[in-house]
Amino acid sequence: MNKDQFKGKVNQVKGQIKEATGKLFGNQRLEIEGKAQDAAGDLQEGVGDIKEDIKKGH
Repeated sequence: MNKDQFKGKVNQVKGQIKEATGKLFGNQRLEIEGKAQDAAGDLQEGVGDIKEDIKKGH
C-alpha cells in the first residue's frame, strides 16, 4: 500500500464519519462535506492504485 492509497482510505473513513454525523444531527452541510471527502478519498486511492500498477509493470 502506497501513501496515496493510505491517505485515500483515511479520507474515505473521515468522510463517512462526517456524513453519518451530519445525518444523525440533521446537519446537511456536514453530510455533504462528508460525501465530498469520501469521494476525494476514492479518487486519491485510485491514483495510488494506478501508481502501484505502474510500479509492477502493468
